[in-house]
Amino acid sequence: MPTYIEDIAQYEGQAVTLRGWLANRRSSGKIHFLQIRDGSGFIQAVMSKGVVGDTRFAEAGHLSQETSLTVDGTVRADSRAPGGYELDVTSITVVGTSHEYPITPKEHGPDFLLDRRHLWIRSARQQAVLRVRHEVIDAVRDYFNSRGFVLADTPIFTPAACEGTTTLFPVQYFEDATVYLTQSGQLYNEANAMALGRVYSFGPTFRAEKSKTRRHLTEFWMVEPEMAYADLDDVIALAEGLVASVVARVLDRRGRELGTLGRDTSALARIRTPFARVTYDEAAERLKARGLPFEWGGDFGSPDETALSEMFDGPVAVTGFPSAIKAFYFKPEDGRPEVSRSVDILAPEGYGEIIGGGQRLDDYDQLLQRIEAHHLPREAFEWYLDLRRFGSVPHGGFGMGIERVVAWICGLEHLREAIPFPRMLYRVTP
Repeated sequence: MPTYIEDIAQYEGQAVTLRGWLANRRSSGKIHFLQIRDGSGFIQAVMSKGVVGDTRFAEAGHLSQETSLTVDGTVRADSRAPGGYELDVTSITVVGTSHEYPITPKEHGPDFLLDRRHLWIRSARQQAVLRVRHEVIDAVRDYFNSRGFVLADTPIFTPAACEGTTTLFPVQYFEDATVYLTQSGQLYNEANAMALGRVYSFGPTFRAEKSKTRRHLTEFWMVEPEMAYADLDDVIALAEGLVASVVARVLDRRGRELGTLGRDTSALARIRTPFARVTYDEAAERLKARGLPFEWGGDFGSPDETALSEMFDGPVAVTGFPSAIKAFYFKPEDGRPEVSRSVDILAPEGYGEIIGGGQRLDDYDQLLQRIEAHHLPREAFEWYLDLRRFGSVPHGGFGMGIERVVAWICGLEHLREAIPFPRMLYRVTP
């Protein structure tokens, strides 16, 4: 049976077979140093002419980057080696040749790399990011599953929008019908919560925003929990617990990957609940005091979110956004209808919003008024209104963007590295 590099410590002094690819090669006289990767990790394989013979040694000297091969050898501990182990090679078998691999060990521009994203993800850095992404997703599922939440899938094709149709991708749906790629599973999650109590959906979502900032993708993954019999404080507590749990899990299990990325984890290690909290009113005053051109009623831009996050040593929960800039389904504050029972959680270090949510409108008449005020087609929301006709209860939830969390935890400059194949305003390939 083949051995995986991530398990190599278990085989010290033993003969093993590795199956993988040649990431890099250098030679020194009668020794080849072959950097082998197998998807689980990287290891240096040391090939001596005296062990394998002149012919095999000469053949190995012509192996090119990303040649796929099997390598037989003995595992040897070496404190100087990355990972603490090397492989003394006894034989190599080429599985598939590789000629003129385009991504060489030198600097390449982002467009060059994105055009070859299917190959770029083979690099040590990109593998580290995607392994952190896997850990984030695994941690999210465990967090909700261990708290009695039920995974309830929601449609990707929807007949209407959660937040208006200006940022929706229309799709031809048989004959003359038009549907849309979902912005969010939230509305359907509310129905699921009325049936199952505590639910979450987890899947791809789509936003047709013509944005080219480092914080936007047109296709991204989002986890969306929803709870019956919950208010804004319940939503915030759940969100804080999720973020803290995910960060702690990655720090515990993905230290090697964070090291590969050169991530300073000191700020992550300090994260504790409850997070700092500030109202939108207070945030607006703080921003103006800093000299930013921000007026009450506007939504936060990236500079505003960055400035706010710099005021706190960790994530911050901003509550009470103006109702006019939030979706129609947010519950207004009692006695102050211009303010919604909403929350955004901003990540520190300038990474901006990672969670948005709040308490939903549970009153039928108020919800109907909001639907009409937003000029949404009532017929498309009759089923949603039914949730208020038949046993309405206080309820709430949020959405957390996976790529934004991965980018923050990994210290990435752009979301495009936080997903295997990014979709952006001017990029839908490969």
